[in-house]
Amino acid sequence: MSILEIFSANLIAGIAKVLYYALNIYMYIIIARALISWVNPDPYNPIVQFLYRITEPVLAPIRRLIPVYRIGIDISPIIVILIIYFLENFLVVSLLELAQRLR
Repeated sequence: MSILEIFSANLIAGIAKVLYYALNIYMYIIIARALISWVNPDPYNPIVQFLYRITEPVLAPIRRLIPVYRIGIDISPIIVILIIYFLENFLVVSLLELAQRLR
């Protein structure tokens, strides 16, 4: 086994772990956004602005596909969380398995 193969395997494993943690953090940000939507948050609060700014690019396209007025509630956060779970179970696991095979 060459040093390049070891480096490649470790690089892929590292990318998989960083992706896993980034997806988890984003999932918690989506949950926080959904929770603050249940109350009337101050739109000028910097935390509220940050949550809206970081989640709206992902939630808006899903809202266009499934408008709120059809169902009565906004299920876009649930759909995004399901997509995150899919990415964790498909992409991250596939990258980790690839890294394991390269070793």
